[in-house]
Amino acid sequence: MSRRFQTAGPCRPRIDYMIPALSRLPEVPGLVDQEGYFVVHAPRQTGKTTTLQALADELTARGRYAAVLFSCEVGRVARDDYGRAARGVLQVIREAAEDALPPQLRPQPWPDAPDETLLGTALRAWAQACPRPLVLFFDEIDALQGQSLLSVLSQLRNGYRGRPSQFPASVALCGLRDVRDCHPRNRFAIPRDPGAAAGGDPSRLGTSSPFNIKLESLRLGDFTPDEVAELYGQHTADIGQEFTPAAVARAYELTAGQPWLVNALAREIVVKLAVPASAPITIDHLEQAKERLILARATHLDSLAARLAEPRVRRIVQPLLAGDLIQLDPYDDDLAYTRDLGLIAPKNPVRIANPIYREVIVRVLTSQVEANVVADPRSFVRSDGRFDFQMLLREFAEFWIEHGDVLTSTEHYHEVAPQLVLMGFLQRVVNGGGYVEREYGVGAGRIDLLVQWPYTDQGGKRRWQREALELKVWHPGKANPLRQGLTQLDRYLDRIGLDAGTLILFDRRPGAADITERTQFDTVTTQTGRAVTLLRA
Repeated sequence: MSRRFQTAGPCRPRIDYMIPALSRLPEVPGLVDQEGYFVVHAPRQTGKTTTLQALADELTARGRYAAVLFSCEVGRVARDDYGRAARGVLQVIREAAEDALPPQLRPQPWPDAPDETLLGTALRAWAQACPRPLVLFFDEIDALQGQSLLSVLSQLRNGYRGRPSQFPASVALCGLRDVRDCHPRNRFAIPRDPGAAAGGDPSRLGTSSPFNIKLESLRLGDFTPDEVAELYGQHTADIGQEFTPAAVARAYELTAGQPWLVNALAREIVVKLAVPASAPITIDHLEQAKERLILARATHLDSLAARLAEPRVRRIVQPLLAGDLIQLDPYDDDLAYTRDLGLIAPKNPVRIANPIYREVIVRVLTSQVEANVVADPRSFVRSDGRFDFQMLLREFAEFWIEHGDVLTSTEHYHEVAPQLVLMGFLQRVVNGGGYVEREYGVGAGRIDLLVQWPYTDQGGKRRWQREALELKVWHPGKANPLRQGLTQLDRYLDRIGLDAGTLILFDRRPGAADITERTQFDTVTTQTGRAVTLLRA
Protein backbone atom coordinates (compact mmCIF):
# COMPACT_ATOMS: atom_id res chain seq x y z
CA MET A 1 0.00 0.00 0.00
CA SER A 2 1.33 3.46 -0.90
CA ARG A 3 1.89 6.02 1.81
CA ARG A 4 -0.03 9.28 2.14
CA PHE A 5 0.34 12.91 3.14
CA GLN A 6 -0.96 13.14 6.71
CA THR A 7 -2.89 16.19 7.96
CA ALA A 8 -4.88 14.69 10.84
CA GLY A 9 -2.79 13.64 13.80
CA PRO A 10 0.67 12.09 14.25
CA CYS A 11 2.32 10.36 11.32
CA ARG A 12 3.08 6.65 11.21
CA PRO A 13 6.24 5.69 9.28
CA ARG A 14 4.76 2.77 7.33
CA ILE A 15 1.61 4.68 6.36
CA ASP A 16 2.55 8.35 6.10
CA TYR A 17 5.29 10.34 4.42
CA MET A 18 7.46 11.90 7.11
CA ILE A 19 10.86 13.47 7.73
CA PRO A 20 13.18 11.40 10.00
CA ALA A 21 12.90 12.53 13.61
CA LEU A 22 16.63 12.85 14.22
CA SER A 23 16.99 15.37 11.43
CA ARG A 24 14.35 17.57 13.04
CA LEU A 25 15.59 17.36 16.66
CA PRO A 26 19.18 16.12 16.41
CA GLU A 27 20.04 17.43 19.90
CA VAL A 28 17.72 15.08 21.79
CA PRO A 29 19.89 11.92 21.94
CA GLY A 30 22.82 13.95 23.29
CA LEU A 31 20.63 15.59 25.96
CA VAL A 32 19.31 12.19 26.98
CA ASP A 33 22.85 10.80 27.25
CA GLN A 34 23.65 13.74 29.56
CA GLU A 35 20.65 12.75 31.73
CA GLY A 36 19.21 16.14 30.90
CA TYR A 37 15.81 17.57 31.70
CA PHE A 38 14.82 19.81 28.81
CA VAL A 39 11.97 21.53 26.98
CA VAL A 40 10.69 21.01 23.43
CA HIS A 41 8.19 23.58 22.20
CA ALA A 42 6.57 24.29 18.86
CA PRO A 43 3.33 25.69 17.40
CA ARG A 44 0.41 23.37 16.78
CA GLN A 45 0.54 21.09 13.75
CA THR A 46 4.31 21.22 13.28
CA GLY A 47 4.88 17.48 13.70
CA LYS A 48 5.97 17.68 17.34
CA THR A 49 4.17 14.55 18.53
CA THR A 50 5.22 12.63 15.41
CA THR A 51 8.87 13.57 15.96
CA LEU A 52 8.86 12.84 19.69
CA GLN A 53 7.18 9.46 19.24
CA ALA A 54 9.78 8.46 16.66
CA LEU A 55 12.56 9.57 19.00
CA ALA A 56 11.09 7.61 21.93
CA ASP A 57 10.76 4.49 19.76
CA GLU A 58 14.34 4.85 18.53
CA LEU A 59 15.79 5.37 22.02
CA THR A 60 14.05 2.21 23.25
CA ALA A 61 15.01 0.20 20.17
CA ARG A 62 18.70 0.91 20.75
CA GLY A 63 18.45 -1.17 23.93
CA ARG A 64 19.86 1.37 26.33
CA TYR A 65 16.75 3.26 27.54
CA ALA A 66 13.07 2.73 28.24
CA ALA A 67 11.53 5.76 26.55
CA VAL A 68 7.84 6.67 26.57
CA LEU A 69 5.84 9.53 25.06
CA PHE A 70 2.48 10.34 26.63
CA SER A 71 0.02 13.23 26.63
CA CYS A 72 -0.93 15.32 29.66
CA GLU A 73 -4.18 16.35 27.93
CA VAL A 74 -6.14 14.16 30.34
CA GLY A 75 -5.19 16.52 33.18
CA ARG A 76 -6.81 19.58 31.58
CA VAL A 77 -10.20 19.05 33.21
CA ALA A 78 -8.61 18.65 36.67
CA ARG A 79 -7.59 22.33 36.75
CA ASP A 80 -6.27 23.00 40.30
CA ASP A 81 -7.10 19.49 41.57
CA TYR A 82 -3.50 18.28 41.43
CA GLY A 83 -4.29 14.85 42.87
CA ARG A 84 -6.84 14.17 40.14
CA ALA A 85 -4.43 15.47 37.52
CA ALA A 86 -1.61 13.22 38.78
CA ARG A 87 -3.83 10.12 38.74
CA GLY A 88 -4.92 10.89 35.20
CA VAL A 89 -1.36 11.42 33.98
CA LEU A 90 -0.16 8.23 35.69
CA GLN A 91 -2.90 6.23 34.02
CA VAL A 92 -1.87 7.61 30.61
CA ILE A 93 1.79 6.79 31.37
CA ARG A 94 0.83 3.19 32.15
CA GLU A 95 -1.15 2.83 28.94
CA ALA A 96 1.63 4.37 26.85
CA ALA A 97 4.21 2.07 28.45
CA GLU A 98 2.07 -0.98 27.72
CA ASP A 99 1.89 0.05 24.06
CA ALA A 100 5.56 0.97 23.64
CA LEU A 101 7.63 -1.18 26.00
CA PRO A 102 8.21 -4.91 26.51
CA PRO A 103 6.74 -6.34 29.75
CA GLN A 104 10.03 -6.25 31.72
CA LEU A 105 10.31 -2.47 31.24
CA ARG A 106 6.74 -1.55 32.14
CA PRO A 107 5.80 -0.10 35.54
CA GLN A 108 4.34 -2.21 38.33
CA PRO A 109 1.12 -1.04 40.05
CA TRP A 110 1.70 2.48 41.29
CA PRO A 111 2.36 2.75 45.05
CA ASP A 112 0.01 4.68 47.31
CA ALA A 113 1.10 8.20 48.23
CA PRO A 114 -0.42 11.56 49.23
CA ASP A 115 -1.73 13.67 46.37
CA GLU A 116 1.12 16.14 46.84
CA THR A 117 3.77 13.48 46.04
CA LEU A 118 1.76 10.93 44.03
CA LEU A 119 3.50 11.47 40.69
CA GLY A 120 7.02 11.68 42.11
CA THR A 121 6.58 8.56 44.25
CA ALA A 122 5.27 6.57 41.29
CA LEU A 123 8.10 7.62 38.98
CA ARG A 124 10.66 6.85 41.68
CA ALA A 125 9.29 3.33 42.11
CA TRP A 126 9.33 2.71 38.36
CA ALA A 127 12.91 3.99 37.99
CA GLN A 128 14.07 1.73 40.83
CA ALA A 129 12.45 -1.35 39.30
CA CYS A 130 13.18 -0.77 35.60
CA PRO A 131 16.40 -2.44 34.31
CA ARG A 132 17.00 0.51 31.99
CA PRO A 133 17.13 4.27 32.65
CA LEU A 134 13.76 5.92 32.04
CA VAL A 135 13.24 8.67 29.45
CA LEU A 136 9.85 10.40 29.65
CA PHE A 137 8.35 12.83 27.12
CA PHE A 138 5.53 14.83 28.75
CA ASP A 139 3.59 15.91 25.64
CA GLU A 140 0.94 18.66 25.92
CA ILE A 141 2.39 19.72 29.27
CA ASP A 142 0.65 23.09 28.90
CA ALA A 143 -2.72 21.31 29.09
CA LEU A 144 -2.13 21.22 32.86
CA GLN A 145 -3.36 24.31 34.66
CA GLY A 146 -2.74 26.23 37.84
CA GLN A 147 -1.78 24.17 40.87
CA SER A 148 -1.79 20.94 38.85
CA LEU A 149 0.96 22.25 36.59
CA LEU A 150 2.94 23.62 39.51
CA SER A 151 2.62 20.30 41.36
CA VAL A 152 3.97 18.29 38.41
CA LEU A 153 6.90 20.65 37.88
CA SER A 154 7.73 20.71 41.58
CA GLN A 155 7.71 16.90 41.88
CA LEU A 156 9.97 16.57 38.85
CA ARG A 157 12.35 19.12 40.29
CA ASN A 158 12.33 17.38 43.66
CA GLY A 159 13.11 13.94 42.17
CA TYR A 160 15.72 15.26 39.74
CA ARG A 161 18.65 14.63 42.07
CA GLY A 162 17.85 10.89 42.23
CA ARG A 163 18.28 10.21 38.52
CA PRO A 164 19.00 7.77 36.93
CA SER A 165 18.57 4.90 39.44
CA GLN A 166 16.02 6.59 41.72
CA PHE A 167 14.14 8.77 39.20
CA PRO A 168 13.75 9.11 35.41
CA ALA A 169 17.15 9.73 33.86
CA SER A 170 15.86 12.27 31.36
CA VAL A 171 12.60 14.20 31.07
CA ALA A 172 11.34 16.40 28.26
CA LEU A 173 8.44 18.80 28.74
CA CYS A 174 6.76 19.31 25.39
CA GLY A 175 4.18 21.93 24.56
CA LEU A 176 3.20 25.03 22.68
CA ARG A 177 5.40 27.38 24.69
CA ASP A 178 8.71 27.39 26.49
CA VAL A 179 8.55 26.81 30.23
CA ARG A 180 9.78 30.23 31.29
CA ASP A 181 7.03 30.78 33.81
CA CYS A 182 3.64 29.31 34.56
CA HIS A 183 0.29 31.07 34.62
CA PRO A 184 -3.14 29.79 35.69
CA ARG A 185 -4.68 30.70 32.31
CA ASN A 186 -3.14 27.56 30.77
CA ARG A 187 -0.13 29.24 29.23
CA PHE A 188 3.50 29.98 29.99
CA ALA A 189 4.38 33.65 30.08
CA ILE A 190 6.85 36.30 31.13
CA PRO A 191 5.09 38.72 33.48
CA ARG A 192 4.55 42.27 32.21
CA ASP A 193 5.04 43.58 35.73
CA PRO A 194 8.60 42.72 36.84
CA GLY A 195 7.49 42.91 40.44
CA ALA A 196 5.10 40.05 39.82
CA ALA A 197 7.99 37.61 39.62
CA ALA A 198 8.54 38.21 43.32
CA GLY A 199 4.97 37.27 44.10
CA GLY A 200 3.42 40.72 43.86
CA ASP A 201 0.75 39.55 41.41
CA PRO A 202 -1.88 37.41 43.20
CA SER A 203 -2.93 35.78 39.90
CA ARG A 204 0.45 34.09 39.60
CA LEU A 205 1.50 30.79 41.10
CA GLY A 206 4.15 32.16 43.43
CA THR A 207 7.28 31.08 41.57
CA SER A 208 9.21 32.61 38.70
CA SER A 209 11.29 29.48 38.13
CA PRO A 210 9.17 26.31 38.31
CA PHE A 211 11.53 24.28 36.10
CA ASN A 212 14.97 25.75 36.68
CA ILE A 213 16.59 22.33 36.20
CA LYS A 214 16.13 22.41 32.42
CA LEU A 215 19.30 21.97 30.42
CA GLU A 216 18.01 23.29 27.09
CA SER A 217 14.90 24.69 25.41
CA LEU A 218 14.51 23.33 21.89
CA ARG A 219 12.12 24.80 19.35
CA LEU A 220 10.98 22.38 16.68
CA GLY A 221 11.34 24.38 13.49
CA ASP A 222 9.52 24.29 10.18
CA PHE A 223 10.73 22.21 7.26
CA THR A 224 13.73 23.48 5.34
CA PRO A 225 13.55 23.67 1.52
CA ASP A 226 15.53 20.42 1.36
CA GLU A 227 13.08 18.71 3.73
CA VAL A 228 10.10 19.81 1.63
CA ALA A 229 11.86 18.34 -1.41
CA GLU A 230 12.61 15.15 0.56
CA LEU A 231 9.00 14.75 1.70
CA TYR A 232 7.61 15.25 -1.80
CA GLY A 233 10.37 13.01 -3.14
CA GLN A 234 9.01 10.16 -1.02
CA HIS A 235 5.76 10.41 -2.97
CA THR A 236 7.69 10.36 -6.23
CA ALA A 237 9.59 7.27 -5.09
CA ASP A 238 6.38 5.47 -4.11
CA ILE A 239 4.09 6.51 -6.96
CA GLY A 240 6.39 7.78 -9.68
CA GLN A 241 4.63 11.16 -9.79
CA GLU A 242 7.09 14.04 -9.94
CA PHE A 243 6.77 17.40 -8.22
CA THR A 244 8.52 19.77 -10.63
CA PRO A 245 11.40 21.75 -9.05
CA ALA A 246 9.37 24.93 -9.55
CA ALA A 247 6.39 23.37 -7.73
CA VAL A 248 8.57 22.33 -4.78
CA ALA A 249 10.02 25.83 -4.59
CA ARG A 250 6.54 27.37 -4.74
CA ALA A 251 5.32 25.04 -1.99
CA TYR A 252 8.10 26.23 0.28
CA GLU A 253 7.43 29.87 -0.65
CA LEU A 254 3.71 29.56 0.17
CA THR A 255 4.21 27.69 3.46
CA ALA A 256 7.66 28.80 4.68
CA GLY A 257 8.01 25.10 5.49
CA GLN A 258 5.10 24.90 7.99
CA PRO A 259 4.69 21.08 8.14
CA TRP A 260 0.90 20.88 8.18
CA LEU A 261 0.64 23.25 5.21
CA VAL A 262 3.33 21.37 3.27
CA ASN A 263 1.39 18.13 3.71
CA ALA A 264 -2.02 19.75 3.18
CA LEU A 265 -1.04 21.29 -0.17
CA ALA A 266 0.25 17.97 -1.45
CA ARG A 267 -2.78 16.07 -0.16
CA GLU A 268 -5.12 18.57 -1.81
CA ILE A 269 -3.39 18.01 -5.13
CA VAL A 270 -3.04 14.23 -4.94
CA VAL A 271 -6.39 13.38 -3.32
CA LYS A 272 -8.84 16.24 -3.88
CA LEU A 273 -7.69 17.54 -7.27
CA ALA A 274 -6.82 13.92 -8.15
CA VAL A 275 -4.01 14.84 -10.52
CA PRO A 276 -3.22 11.60 -12.42
CA ALA A 277 -0.07 9.83 -11.26
CA SER A 278 1.23 9.99 -14.82
CA ALA A 279 1.15 13.81 -14.80
CA PRO A 280 3.77 15.94 -13.03
CA ILE A 281 2.65 18.31 -10.28
CA THR A 282 3.20 21.94 -11.32
CA ILE A 283 2.97 25.46 -9.93
CA ASP A 284 -0.58 25.74 -11.28
CA HIS A 285 -1.60 22.78 -9.14
CA LEU A 286 -0.01 24.44 -6.09
CA GLU A 287 -1.96 27.65 -6.73
CA GLN A 288 -5.25 25.78 -7.04
CA ALA A 289 -4.54 23.80 -3.88
CA LYS A 290 -3.63 26.96 -1.96
CA GLU A 291 -6.88 28.67 -2.88
CA ARG A 292 -8.93 25.58 -2.00
CA LEU A 293 -7.27 25.30 1.42
CA ILE A 294 -7.91 28.95 2.18
CA LEU A 295 -11.55 28.79 1.12
CA ALA A 296 -12.15 25.51 2.98
CA ARG A 297 -10.59 26.90 6.19
CA ALA A 298 -9.52 23.46 7.42
CA THR A 299 -9.38 22.83 11.17
CA HIS A 300 -5.80 23.99 11.58
CA LEU A 301 -6.38 27.23 9.67
CA ASP A 302 -9.68 27.83 11.45
CA SER A 303 -8.09 27.40 14.89
CA LEU A 304 -5.44 29.98 14.00
CA ALA A 305 -8.09 32.35 12.64
CA ALA A 306 -10.02 32.10 15.92
CA ARG A 307 -6.97 33.53 17.72
CA LEU A 308 -7.36 36.84 15.88
CA ALA A 309 -10.08 37.89 18.34
CA GLU A 310 -7.66 37.66 21.29
CA PRO A 311 -6.55 41.15 22.39
CA ARG A 312 -2.88 40.16 22.67
CA VAL A 313 -2.92 38.73 19.14
CA ARG A 314 -4.73 41.79 17.77
CA ARG A 315 -2.12 43.99 19.46
CA ILE A 316 0.60 42.44 17.25
CA VAL A 317 -1.32 41.69 14.05
CA GLN A 318 -3.15 45.03 13.70
CA PRO A 319 -0.07 47.29 13.35
CA LEU A 320 1.53 44.62 11.18
CA LEU A 321 -1.41 44.75 8.79
CA ALA A 322 -1.21 48.54 8.73
CA GLY A 323 2.55 48.54 8.25
CA ASP A 324 3.06 50.49 11.47
CA LEU A 325 5.75 50.00 14.10
CA ILE A 326 4.90 47.61 16.93
CA GLN A 327 5.30 49.25 20.34
CA LEU A 328 6.63 46.78 22.91
CA ASP A 329 7.95 47.15 26.44
CA PRO A 330 10.82 45.02 27.81
CA TYR A 331 8.46 42.66 29.67
CA ASP A 332 5.95 42.34 26.83
CA ASP A 333 5.13 38.72 26.01
CA ASP A 334 2.59 39.29 23.22
CA LEU A 335 5.10 38.99 20.39
CA ALA A 336 6.53 35.78 21.85
CA TYR A 337 2.99 34.49 22.30
CA THR A 338 2.02 35.07 18.66
CA ARG A 339 5.29 33.48 17.57
CA ASP A 340 4.63 30.44 19.74
CA LEU A 341 1.19 30.16 18.15
CA GLY A 342 2.93 30.07 14.79
CA LEU A 343 1.15 33.17 13.45
CA ILE A 344 4.32 35.28 13.38
CA ALA A 345 7.63 34.17 11.88
CA PRO A 346 10.12 33.03 14.57
CA LYS A 347 12.83 35.48 13.50
CA ASN A 348 12.92 39.21 12.81
CA PRO A 349 11.75 41.22 10.98
CA VAL A 350 8.29 40.82 12.48
CA ARG A 351 6.00 39.38 9.81
CA ILE A 352 3.18 36.91 9.32
CA ALA A 353 4.67 33.42 9.26
CA ASN A 354 3.85 32.55 5.65
CA PRO A 355 1.76 33.74 2.67
CA ILE A 356 -1.07 31.27 3.34
CA TYR A 357 -1.52 32.48 6.93
CA ARG A 358 -1.28 36.05 5.63
CA GLU A 359 -4.14 35.39 3.24
CA VAL A 360 -6.26 33.54 5.81
CA ILE A 361 -5.93 36.45 8.27
CA VAL A 362 -7.14 38.97 5.70
CA ARG A 363 -9.97 36.72 4.49
CA VAL A 364 -11.21 36.30 8.06
CA LEU A 365 -11.01 40.00 8.88
CA THR A 366 -12.70 41.05 5.62
CA SER A 367 -15.53 38.50 5.69
CA GLN A 368 -18.01 41.15 6.96
CA VAL A 369 -17.17 43.40 4.02
CA GLU A 370 -17.43 40.59 1.47
CA ALA A 371 -20.88 39.74 2.79
CA ASN A 372 -22.04 43.31 2.00
CA VAL A 373 -20.69 43.51 -1.57
CA VAL A 374 -23.54 42.92 -4.03
CA ALA A 375 -21.56 43.60 -7.22
CA ASP A 376 -21.50 40.64 -9.61
CA PRO A 377 -17.87 39.57 -10.22
CA ARG A 378 -18.77 38.50 -13.77
CA SER A 379 -19.69 42.07 -14.69
CA PHE A 380 -16.04 43.10 -14.37
CA VAL A 381 -14.86 40.66 -17.06
CA ARG A 382 -14.59 42.35 -20.46
CA SER A 383 -15.43 40.70 -23.77
CA ASP A 384 -11.74 40.01 -24.45
CA GLY A 385 -11.42 38.15 -21.13
CA ARG A 386 -9.44 40.89 -19.39
CA PHE A 387 -10.47 42.41 -16.06
CA ASP A 388 -12.00 45.91 -16.05
CA PHE A 389 -9.84 47.36 -13.31
CA GLN A 390 -11.00 50.95 -13.75
CA MET A 391 -14.58 49.81 -13.31
CA LEU A 392 -13.54 48.09 -10.07
CA LEU A 393 -12.08 51.35 -8.76
CA ARG A 394 -15.23 53.29 -9.64
CA GLU A 395 -17.46 50.67 -8.03
CA PHE A 396 -15.32 50.66 -4.89
CA ALA A 397 -15.52 54.46 -4.64
CA GLU A 398 -19.33 54.25 -4.72
CA PHE A 399 -19.31 51.41 -2.19
CA TRP A 400 -16.97 53.41 0.08
CA ILE A 401 -19.17 56.52 -0.05
CA GLU A 402 -22.25 54.48 0.85
CA HIS A 403 -20.85 52.05 3.43
CA GLY A 404 -17.35 53.20 4.42
CA ASP A 405 -18.23 55.05 7.64
CA VAL A 406 -20.42 52.22 8.94
CA LEU A 407 -18.00 49.42 8.13
CA THR A 408 -14.95 51.18 9.57
CA SER A 409 -16.80 52.04 12.79
CA THR A 410 -17.80 48.42 13.41
CA GLU A 411 -14.54 46.80 12.33
CA HIS A 412 -12.83 44.88 15.18
CA TYR A 413 -9.38 45.86 13.86
CA HIS A 414 -10.24 49.55 13.90
CA GLU A 415 -6.78 50.96 13.13
CA VAL A 416 -6.63 49.14 9.82
CA ALA A 417 -10.37 49.24 9.04
CA PRO A 418 -10.25 51.25 5.76
CA GLN A 419 -7.62 48.95 4.27
CA LEU A 420 -9.68 45.90 5.27
CA VAL A 421 -12.78 47.38 3.61
CA LEU A 422 -10.86 47.83 0.34
CA MET A 423 -9.31 44.35 0.53
CA GLY A 424 -12.69 42.77 1.28
CA PHE A 425 -14.29 44.47 -1.71
CA LEU A 426 -11.37 43.51 -3.92
CA GLN A 427 -11.46 39.90 -2.78
CA ARG A 428 -15.18 39.57 -3.44
CA VAL A 429 -14.89 40.92 -6.98
CA VAL A 430 -11.58 39.37 -8.08
CA ASN A 431 -12.18 35.98 -6.51
CA GLY A 432 -14.30 35.00 -9.50
CA GLY A 433 -11.19 33.94 -11.40
CA GLY A 434 -8.11 35.86 -10.32
CA TYR A 435 -5.85 36.25 -7.32
CA VAL A 436 -4.88 39.04 -4.95
CA GLU A 437 -1.37 39.00 -3.51
CA ARG A 438 -0.72 41.15 -0.45
CA GLU A 439 2.47 42.47 1.08
CA TYR A 440 2.59 44.22 4.43
CA GLY A 441 5.26 44.45 7.06
CA VAL A 442 6.20 46.23 10.24
CA GLY A 443 7.43 49.79 9.78
CA ALA A 444 6.59 49.98 6.07
CA GLY A 445 3.57 52.26 6.60
CA ARG A 446 1.75 50.81 3.61
CA ILE A 447 0.04 47.78 2.10
CA ASP A 448 0.96 46.63 -1.41
CA LEU A 449 -1.60 44.67 -3.41
CA LEU A 450 -1.18 42.91 -6.74
CA VAL A 451 -4.25 41.75 -8.65
CA GLN A 452 -3.48 38.92 -11.07
CA TRP A 453 -6.10 37.97 -13.65
CA PRO A 454 -5.66 35.15 -16.21
CA TYR A 455 -6.98 35.55 -19.75
CA THR A 456 -6.40 34.08 -23.21
CA ASP A 457 -5.01 36.34 -25.91
CA GLN A 458 -6.07 36.32 -29.57
CA GLY A 459 -3.42 33.75 -30.38
CA GLY A 460 -4.87 31.35 -27.80
CA LYS A 461 -2.01 31.80 -25.33
CA ARG A 462 -2.66 32.18 -21.62
CA ARG A 463 -1.63 35.56 -20.25
CA TRP A 464 -1.74 37.32 -16.89
CA GLN A 465 -3.09 40.83 -16.41
CA ARG A 466 -1.44 42.49 -13.41
CA GLU A 467 -2.68 45.58 -11.57
CA ALA A 468 -0.79 47.09 -8.63
CA LEU A 469 -2.25 49.11 -5.75
CA GLU A 470 -0.73 50.78 -2.75
CA LEU A 471 -2.77 51.71 0.31
CA LYS A 472 -1.81 54.60 2.59
CA VAL A 473 -3.59 56.28 5.52
CA TRP A 474 -3.48 59.94 6.51
CA HIS A 475 -3.56 59.71 10.30
CA PRO A 476 -4.54 62.54 12.67
CA GLY A 477 -1.59 64.78 13.52
CA LYS A 478 0.55 63.42 10.69
CA ALA A 479 1.75 65.05 7.48
CA ASN A 480 0.09 64.28 4.16
CA PRO A 481 1.59 60.90 3.10
CA LEU A 482 0.95 61.46 -0.63
CA ARG A 483 4.57 62.12 -1.58
CA GLN A 484 5.82 59.18 0.45
CA GLY A 485 3.12 56.95 -1.05
CA LEU A 486 4.11 57.86 -4.59
CA THR A 487 7.77 57.10 -3.83
CA GLN A 488 6.87 53.75 -2.28
CA LEU A 489 4.57 52.87 -5.18
CA ASP A 490 7.37 53.74 -7.62
CA ARG A 491 9.66 51.24 -5.86
CA TYR A 492 6.96 48.59 -5.81
CA LEU A 493 6.27 49.02 -9.52
CA ASP A 494 10.01 48.81 -10.22
CA ARG A 495 10.22 45.55 -8.31
CA ILE A 496 7.29 43.86 -10.06
CA GLY A 497 8.01 45.33 -13.48
CA LEU A 498 4.90 47.47 -14.13
CA ASP A 499 4.66 50.91 -15.71
CA ALA A 500 1.52 52.19 -13.93
CA GLY A 501 -0.34 51.67 -10.66
CA THR A 502 -2.97 52.98 -8.27
CA LEU A 503 -2.50 54.78 -4.96
CA ILE A 504 -5.45 54.81 -2.56
CA LEU A 505 -5.14 57.38 0.23
CA PHE A 506 -7.57 57.05 3.16
CA ASP A 507 -8.02 60.29 5.12
CA ARG A 508 -8.77 59.47 8.78
CA ARG A 509 -8.32 62.95 10.23
CA PRO A 510 -11.29 64.10 12.36
CA GLY A 511 -11.47 67.38 10.44
CA ALA A 512 -11.45 65.79 7.00
CA ALA A 513 -14.24 66.62 4.58
CA ASP A 514 -17.36 64.48 4.45
CA ILE A 515 -16.79 61.06 2.88
CA THR A 516 -18.88 62.08 -0.15
CA GLU A 517 -16.74 65.15 -0.80
CA ARG A 518 -13.33 63.69 -0.10
CA THR A 519 -13.77 60.51 -2.18
CA GLN A 520 -12.52 61.50 -5.62
CA PHE A 521 -10.14 60.44 -8.38
CA ASP A 522 -7.09 62.22 -9.72
CA THR A 523 -4.14 61.41 -11.99
CA VAL A 524 -0.66 62.17 -10.64
CA THR A 525 2.88 61.49 -11.77
CA THR A 526 5.64 59.85 -9.76
CA GLN A 527 9.23 61.13 -9.63
CA THR A 528 10.18 58.63 -12.35
CA GLY A 529 7.37 59.80 -14.64
CA ARG A 530 4.87 56.99 -14.09
CA ALA A 531 1.19 57.89 -14.39
CA VAL A 532 -0.65 56.90 -11.23
CA THR A 533 -4.37 56.80 -10.54
CA LEU A 534 -4.96 58.45 -7.17
CA LEU A 535 -8.12 57.68 -5.23
CA ARG A 536 -8.58 59.97 -2.24
CA ALA A 537 -10.91 58.31 0.20
